[in-house]
Order: sequence, then structure tokens, then C-alpha cells
Amino acid sequence: MDKEQLVTFKKRLAARQLELRATAAHTARDGGAVDLHEADFVDRAASSYEKEFAFGQTTNLHELLRVTEEALGRIADGSFGRCVLCEKRISPKRLDAIPWTHYCLECQQTLERH
Repeated sequence: MDKEQLVTFKKRLAARQLELRATAAHTARDGGAVDLHEADFVDRAASSYEKEFAFGQTTNLHELLRVTEEALGRIADGSFGRCVLCEKRISPKRLDAIPWTHYCLECQQTLERH
């Protein structure tokens, strides 16, 4: 992968990192604001559901943030674009679609089968 492509991926991943951090902070704030002391049972149930949903979103966002930061680390250490299992080059098409991916398509499919 040439330097220009790496710079492009680094910019995309850094922008994604900032977006994920902002979204996670916003979701955590909103989820924490849910009032579980509602007088009505239905309102309490709805509030509880909303809080659980917000927690799930925050968990997913933190996972995406983690893999995005790992991809930025791979750019920094020179291993970006190589599968962490077989060390083959990850196709540019796959990286374009999922720049934070750890695996080539073949290894990903193998992992999903098991």
C-alpha cells in the first residue's frame, strides 16, 4: 500500500474515531438521563427499556471505537492492510468497505464458520 492510500485511511479512521467518541458520549449522557422513578408502571417499563437500549448502543459504539483505534495503531506500526492471522494483504476493496478490519476475507469467513 502506498503512502497516499495510508494517509487516506488514516484520515478516514481518525474522523470515524472522533465521530464515535462524540456519539458514545452523547448516548451515555442520554441513557443516564432516563428516570426510573416514574409513577406509572408503563412509563417505568418504557424508561427501563430506553436505558437498556442506550447501554447496548454505548457498548457497540465502544467496540467500534476500539477496533478503529486498533486500525490506527496498525497504520502507525506499519502492519495496516495485512491480515492478523495469515499476514496476507487484505484486498483494497475490503479495506475500503471496512477499514478497521483485522482479517482478509478468507480468514473472516473461516472465523465465522467456527
